[in-house]
Amino acid sequence: MKIGLSTSSVFPESTAAAFELAALNGYDGVEIMVGMDSMSQDSTALRNLVQHYQLPIISLHSPCLLITQRVWGTNPWGKLDKAREVAELVGATSVVVHPPFRWQREYAKNFENGIAELNRNSQVGFTVENMYPWRAGPGSFPAYAPDWDIRKQDYENVTLDFSHTSVSRTDPIEMMQEFGDRLRHIHLADGTDSAADEHLVPGRGTQPVREALEFLKRNGFDGNIIAEISTRSVVDRDERIADIKASIDFVRGVFPRSEE
Repeated sequence: MKIGLSTSSVFPESTAAAFELAALNGYDGVEIMVGMDSMSQDSTALRNLVQHYQLPIISLHSPCLLITQRVWGTNPWGKLDKAREVAELVGATSVVVHPPFRWQREYAKNFENGIAELNRNSQVGFTVENMYPWRAGPGSFPAYAPDWDIRKQDYENVTLDFSHTSVSRTDPIEMMQEFGDRLRHIHLADGTDSAADEHLVPGRGTQPVREALEFLKRNGFDGNIIAEISTRSVVDRDERIADIKASIDFVRGVFPRSEE
């Protein structure tokens, strides 16, 4: 098991800054959020960062946010194939992917079978992340297909995100129990039942994050835990560093380094 830092955790700083701060705070590696930062899209630049900081890339998060719809082209299967190629080049063992947006009808229709085929034909494991309904006032909009609740599909590998369970008002421990051995990846964060996807430092929201980590430990979890927090509203870099350190300290409180 490795504890990594998502490059999204340092936004608006760069991918390179994420390597710097991960190394500074004792993380085992980095997850690359492929986004608008050109370095996050470039396998050569990423390998140079690995070499410079002597810190591996654990995983890649494919570009499936609204803001990255044109990164690596507009064909969603082409994006995933590119993610596989880059992951293999940089030594990452997994690619995190969101379910399709509901308006991506052809992609959504074949998504479950397509992910299964990618997992059969690649050394990289594709892991599908739990999402949430978009909430507005008393109502909500099911923005993802086949479903935001990935328990309804039979994906081989899944990722659990605590900020997303907060928005969806889902019990993360119940979700972990239902996933069983398919749970291969954790996005460590927190939330406060807000309709916004907050990605708080773990322990600063209302999610049972510590209890969930203890559940994973009791059950011999051997996947990876990636801190994916938001630090965009910090007052300065020192506060960003403190939040990044607080996140790994939170995990180490359950998974001390000596027990890996």
